[in-house]
Amino acid sequence: MKTGIVDSPASLEHRLPDGHPEHAGRYSAVREALETVPVSEWLTAEQAPVEALARFHTVEHVDRVLSACAEAGEGEWVALDADTLVCGLSARAALSGVGGALMAVDRTVEDGEGAWFVLARPPGHHAEPDRAMGFCLFNQIALAAKHALDVHGLPSVTIVDIDVHHGNGTQCLAETDERVTFISLHQAPLYPGTGNAGETGLNGNIVNIPLPEGTGSADWRRAFEAEALPALRRAKPALVLVSAGFDAHRNDPLAGFALDENDYAWVAGQLAGIAREFAFSRLVSVLEGGYDCPALARSACAFVQALGEA
Repeated sequence: MKTGIVDSPASLEHRLPDGHPEHAGRYSAVREALETVPVSEWLTAEQAPVEALARFHTVEHVDRVLSACAEAGEGEWVALDADTLVCGLSARAALSGVGGALMAVDRTVEDGEGAWFVLARPPGHHAEPDRAMGFCLFNQIALAAKHALDVHGLPSVTIVDIDVHHGNGTQCLAETDERVTFISLHQAPLYPGTGNAGETGLNGNIVNIPLPEGTGSADWRRAFEAEALPALRRAKPALVLVSAGFDAHRNDPLAGFALDENDYAWVAGQLAGIAREFAFSRLVSVLEGGYDCPALARSACAFVQALGEA
């Protein structure tokens, strides 16, 4: 499959206090690993216009985040919640992350094919329409979905969230837009405490697959094949979007799954197959979690390489 990367170097400008798990080294580790993967194109993300955020976020939320960034002095942070902080340049990083996701959608739709990986931080899938949380400021994958639907006029999209934490913010989109199918495999119980199997959305367009701590490769793959793949085939998406979190890796310090990089290569192949079958090989992935840098780098590299080989 033709693959490309949209890279957001502004990710480095989102600086957080020492010891915070969502640090700039995450971006650097993944970027260095991806430089070894042959891709068709490597683009630099542009900042999204602020008005584009209104497709998912409230004006009040956007103002709150941007104002907090403007208030942060040099070497200072403003807390939006207990673990979600911003510095003065966080706005540029967050807007570039959104811009990168929109660029990736533009390219795959306009080219008529292609798998794009958006290398950006901070992550986004916990950000709700009116709330920053879980290290997330703006929800890149939800905004990418709205861009595909409302700007490009696609009839449907499916978002697959493979992060170990439930994408509560992204689920908010599917709860109000039946054109969006949301599928999440995640550890439960675990932050943010949402995503039980009974949350099914509009006409069953939400498929939550909660799995217990200690879930390893065999059980995770079995759940994906038994529940995620049938849901993807029912949805027949015109575009596949992926919240590509790699914190289900066995070495990750913030959760308790036991996957490895081979599982991320495997799931990339599964998703590429669905994109080829229903979506003219159109697929966009956005980096989410992953907090052990070596494991994160290996996993992201395996995922993107497998897309290219699919």
